[in-house]
Amino acid sequence: MTSYVEYVEQIAKLQALAEAARKDEINGAIQKIRELMQLHGVTAEDLAAGSRAKQAKAKGTVAAQFKNPETGDTWTGRGRAPRWLDGKDKEQFRIAN
Repeated sequence: MTSYVEYVEQIAKLQALAEAARKDEINGAIQKIRELMQLHGVTAEDLAAGSRAKQAKAKGTVAAQFKNPETGDTWTGRGRAPRWLDGKDKEQFRIAN
C-alpha cells in the first residue's frame, strides 16, 4: 500500500515534469512565432499597434420625446413605455420641437 509521503513525492516529481514540459512548449511556441514574424516581416511594434482597442463612444443623453402634462414626467421614446402612456395614443403626448 502506498503511503501519504510517497504520494507527496510523486506529486512533486510530476509537478517538476509538468513545469519542464510547459517551459519546453513555451520555448517552441516563441521560436515558431519568431520564425513567422521574420517570414512575414512583422515587428513587435506592428503587434502593439494592432492591439489598441477602439475607445468607447461617450454616452450622451437623449432628449425627451414625450411629456405627461399632468405630472411633468418625460420619456425619451426608448425602452419600455411608462405607465402613464398605457392605453393612450402616445402622439398626443409628443413634445413639439
